Amino acid sequence: MDSDVSEGRLTPTQTARLLRSMGHVPNRRLGQNFLVDANIVGKSLDYARVCPADSVVEVGPGLGTLTGALLARGARVYAVELDAELFGHLSKIFAGVKNFSLINADAVERPLADLPADIAEYKIVSNLPYSISTPWLDAVLSEPRLPSRMSLMLQKEAAERFCAAANTGEYSPISVFLSGAYVLECSHKVAAQCFYPRPAVDSVLASFRLLENPYIFSSAAKGLIRKIFLKRRKQIGSIARSAGADAEILSAWLDSCDGLNPESRPQAIEMRHWKALNEMAK
Repeated sequence: MDSDVSEGRLTPTQTARLLRSMGHVPNRRLGQNFLVDANIVGKSLDYARVCPADSVVEVGPGLGTLTGALLARGARVYAVELDAELFGHLSKIFAGVKNFSLINADAVERPLADLPADIAEYKIVSNLPYSISTPWLDAVLSEPRLPSRMSLMLQKEAAERFCAAANTGEYSPISVFLSGAYVLECSHKVAAQCFYPRPAVDSVLASFRLLENPYIFSSAAKGLIRKIFLKRRKQIGSIARSAGADAEILSAWLDSCDGLNPESRPQAIEMRHWKALNEMAK
């Protein structure tokens, strides 16, 4: 294994040279902006409090820089990479590494890679492909096992949606689902020069900790909440009346929830009211 990769310190020049040697052109559609700043790599691990023997899921390992740093810290890494060329590269440079497992798959369909079913506690550390951050996180939150900590590189706008509170413009279904189970511990703005090639958007490294009593929304409730937010400019009473097959449950929800104003819009609804809808939709 290349020592620069294993220590998480590929420079922009080294990254460009490696990509040329592979004949690989970074795929913008897949969000291939590779980390080239060793300090940010180290911070990614520190945010998740990665310790020796931890089980860690990594999504989109790319060239393996973050992977190498995780392995150097003694973690057992379960990675999922969609790009066939990068999958081949990773399989080669980490061949024979006993604490590394890699699958070639879509992370939205395999959000935990091939994490064994008998591993109850694990963490996620990832320089996420920005285009899949919301559907991937939604898939993670639907898993029966939730990570104890997540350290995620995110597009700034996605991070704002994930952490948004009620009565803000960024408040969305994923804000509701995530805040039921996690608390944002810390975040750090990451400059474009920390990546190769440089992304055209702002980036944030965010750390999330699992709550002691995480609240999980059912798939039925998630579906209802998404439908409600599709009409975020309308009052909730109007949404309920025009909800078709969902009208009965939404009307019952409005009638039974103390303090839920039918004139409220979706972004103003408090967590306790979303939880009440979840209990009714189970």
